[in-house]
Amino acid sequence: MTTLTQDYQITWEKLPDDYKLPDDPVDNINQPALAAALTESLQLAGKISANALTTTNYGICATLNNKMVIKAPDWAFIAKINVSREEVIRSYTPQLQGDIPVIVMEFVSDTQETEYSIKATYPPGKWFFYERILKVPNYIIFEPDSGSLEMYRLHTEQYILQEPDENQRYWIAQMNLYLGVWQGTRENRVGKWLWWWDEQRNLLPWGSELAEQEGQRAEQERQRAERLAAQLRAAGIEPED
Repeated sequence: MTTLTQDYQITWEKLPDDYKLPDDPVDNINQPALAAALTESLQLAGKISANALTTTNYGICATLNNKMVIKAPDWAFIAKINVSREEVIRSYTPQLQGDIPVIVMEFVSDTQETEYSIKATYPPGKWFFYERILKVPNYIIFEPDSGSLEMYRLHTEQYILQEPDENQRYWIAQMNLYLGVWQGTRENRVGKWLWWWDEQRNLLPWGSELAEQEGQRAEQERQRAERLAAQLRAAGIEPED
């Protein structure tokens, strides 16, 4: 995809405390659940360090020719911030407050400012902002209803569409994780979800899966104890409580 070029003087400035942020609602009820699922599995697997930041519909800022631009991806992962979390409560400015996001995701919606917008003039479109201003190395566009997943990797200043592996997953090198689509139920939503797999291609579980696994282990242990007790009784030995 050809992206228009635009000359901008880019600076990294903290959002003024009195800057009025847009107070728009999320585009649909599924977006927060999709984002929470991505974060939860990373947290449970210990993949989010103390100075990392995951964001959901949260402003990421840059200043172009002295004009502030704020985009709020549906989900993003920032490997390291170099300020306290209190300083990034309202918004985040890369370079000034920490790293460029490793990955940004958009869950396709019907908003006018589309995920594919290469609009270069001020204010720039999302695609242009992620690709040419922030230079985010991985850009994901996910359509929850169909399960369509597109991954774009930054290559020589342009996003290039990537092909999935044989398991229909994408390797995110900066996170040492695979990303793919899973069909199932969570929080009463039946449908397609984004999910992580580790280097060994093991699924990173959600809390509900961990609880289920723990329940299965407890049941297996109970059954083992009952078999052992039955064997002892058959041998004339009364097992201790």
